[in-house]
Amino acid sequence: MLHFLWDNISVQTFLVFLFVFLLIADYMKNRNPKDFPPTPFRLPFLGHIYLIDFKDPLVAVQRLSKRYGDIFGMQMGSMKFVMVNGMRLVKEVLVNQGDKFMERPDIPIDEEVFSKMGLISSSGHLWKAQRRFTLTTLRNFGLGKRSLEERIQEECRYLVDAFRDEQGNPFNPQFKITNGISNVICSLIFGNRFEYHDEDFQRLLKLMNDMVVLHGAITSQLYNNFPSIMKYLPGAHHTIFKNWRLLKEFMQKQINKHKEEWNPSESRDYIDSYLLEISKDHDSDTFREEHLVSCALDLMFAGTETTSSTLRWALLFMATHPEIQAQVQAEIDAVIGQARPPALEDRNNLHYTNAVIHEVQRKGNVVPFNVPRMASKDTYLDGYYIPKGTVLMTNLTSLLFDKNEWKTPDAFNPEHFLKDGKFWKNEYFLPFSTGKRSCLGELLARAELFLFFTSLLQKFTFQVPPDTTLSLQPMIGIAMSPQPYKICAVPR
Repeated sequence: MLHFLWDNISVQTFLVFLFVFLLIADYMKNRNPKDFPPTPFRLPFLGHIYLIDFKDPLVAVQRLSKRYGDIFGMQMGSMKFVMVNGMRLVKEVLVNQGDKFMERPDIPIDEEVFSKMGLISSSGHLWKAQRRFTLTTLRNFGLGKRSLEERIQEECRYLVDAFRDEQGNPFNPQFKITNGISNVICSLIFGNRFEYHDEDFQRLLKLMNDMVVLHGAITSQLYNNFPSIMKYLPGAHHTIFKNWRLLKEFMQKQINKHKEEWNPSESRDYIDSYLLEISKDHDSDTFREEHLVSCALDLMFAGTETTSSTLRWALLFMATHPEIQAQVQAEIDAVIGQARPPALEDRNNLHYTNAVIHEVQRKGNVVPFNVPRMASKDTYLDGYYIPKGTVLMTNLTSLLFDKNEWKTPDAFNPEHFLKDGKFWKNEYFLPFSTGKRSCLGELLARAELFLFFTSLLQKFTFQVPPDTTLSLQPMIGIAMSPQPYKICAVPR
């Protein structure tokens, strides 16, 4: 019978039959369960890719939330996720039901690199153990203490000197800033800093920056949604994989160097401490050298890119808002003067400056959709059914730009963080996320932003170069950073 049908069926009929069969299979596989959040019309095989503007995904999400509300479903290729907006639901996911949404999903482009290891991509017991160990170790090496403040102040002096070398001429501050910020976390991980003219380290920073930008490329996004097809096609995703291999090689060299000089009775930094933990239990699945590579790279990457991007936004906003910059400098001159470097205790007296830094973080919006979460069990959210394994995206942009909470959400306005001339923090300000998986480096990042920003504004006035217009349009990648720009740092 089958032989007869095969001999008599036409090619056209067979292709039509195959297409209809695939359509039905796609529908059956991807149909939403009962009580799933509202979802736009989905294209077969492609999902909602037609709704996304890869150059500005924030606009698409804002448009969809206006139509479907604070919670809606989407699918991109094989990846189904739920987008959550607004303080009530974001807190429900991250805090109230945080234990149900604690895991990280399988993101193909990251899975290729770390395979669910490290501090960012891991879940369950592995994540808890790594985070607990890392927080304890960073505290031992000065996190939240005077010793780390002095380390940041020292790096501020190096950065000020590097800016002064430009003699007020236009220059791109990106890699000087990135080097300075990276040196702080490197001193905790490796026990040493890197000179601004160190060509090898500059190449490393460029690799990291390229990856931040390339994650926003269309081919990288398509790889996340159609990995089985995209792995055979050229694109930015292959450059990301190559760069990660080079970064892993760098980190492995640092670890090997530490192993050669290692003294178990004297831990100098994070790597030494981790090697000691490995030596305590050779059979442990939690503390292994491959996990050390992942954790150290996570610390270096997360401890560099978001803070340096925020500081670059800060200088850009100061150059384009000279009246705000002048007010910051007047306050720094009145409280600190020029004779001594800024200290963290000055924060309590620099109300306007502190407000400006917070407004930079709000308007810069460096991590707009937070790091993705995944439901670890079937649950309900706002009356909607969320099956186990569903990816959750908590839209922090919906908090930082909420029209009901901020007087002028789309404008750069430090008054958002001032009440009666005193610094005031809005509960909708959550750039570091919240809950048990919030940014473990928040304390460090806040200290760095304050000390680097005040140190630079104390010594320089930042100006737009003549006949130049600076763009405030962000560059979409892992972090939302400013477009590369040149600026003049005029000594005061």
